[in-house]
Amino acid sequence: MDDTTARERLEKILADLDRSIGVLQGDPVGIREYSAADAGSDLTDADRAQAMLTVATTQRRAVIDALKRLDEGTYGRCVDCEKPVPDGRLEARPEAARCVECQGKRERRR
Repeated sequence: MDDTTARERLEKILADLDRSIGVLQGDPVGIREYSAADAGSDLTDADRAQAMLTVATTQRRAVIDALKRLDEGTYGRCVDCEKPVPDGRLEARPEAARCVECQGKRERRR
């Protein structure tokens, strides 16, 4: 993937994430009357919103890091082994920082 296309895709992803994060940070419950029975589902909704916010924030950081790599001229190279990240991986995940092998190693360590 060429740098211009990568930058456009990353900037669009970033804008989408910023919108999603803004929505998730709003009051997910809204103003309405509650019964005691609603308390459990409201907690579940709040937990779900917090989980989605965590994922979106983590992905946002990865996108910002990818944009920095573009600026530095290191985009498309694995941050661990410095080998090229396959184009197919960058097409699927433009924010990918690692080649498939290094990402697999990282995930196995978790």
